[in-house]
Amino acid sequence: MRNFTHILFFALIFSIFGFTIDRFERSFQKNKIDADSLVAFAKKQMGTKYCYANCSPNSGFDCSGFVYYVFGHFNLKVPRASMDYEKAGKIIPIDSCKVGDVIVFTGTKLKNRHPGHVGIILSNPGEDITFIHSSSSKKCSGVKISSFKNEPYYKLRFIKIVRVAEII
Repeated sequence: MRNFTHILFFALIFSIFGFTIDRFERSFQKNKIDADSLVAFAKKQMGTKYCYANCSPNSGFDCSGFVYYVFGHFNLKVPRASMDYEKAGKIIPIDSCKVGDVIVFTGTKLKNRHPGHVGIILSNPGEDITFIHSSSSKKCSGVKISSFKNEPYYKLRFIKIVRVAEII
């Protein structure tokens, strides 16, 4: 009888608050993003112009605005400013990075070892690291794909890679 009372009590609590296992699983999966969907959406922004302090495809993106916009499309909140990646996410070894991780660089001042530029990894472990980002480069600004291996400029500025979501 006592077990029946406990079961009845919990059933009543769950029904009052509308809690179900299915609802719990959906809330838990909010941080899960399909890799192909993430890449496809990010690539749709290719060619969008660079615009300092913006996060809109209409007016343009700065680097963190682009990352913020892409993850925001999947209802995931990430830092809006690149400097906030100093403490954001889980640090991932460079040889373990995968699609959807965020690569963090210094800004244009190499000696200032604080985050100043970010992008989204497009490659998987074992592949040459490529990332999509909004660049302020005078040669080719805006949303573009870059290679970590083939562009020494980024190797010098590299700080870390962080994981901000579970990419499936």
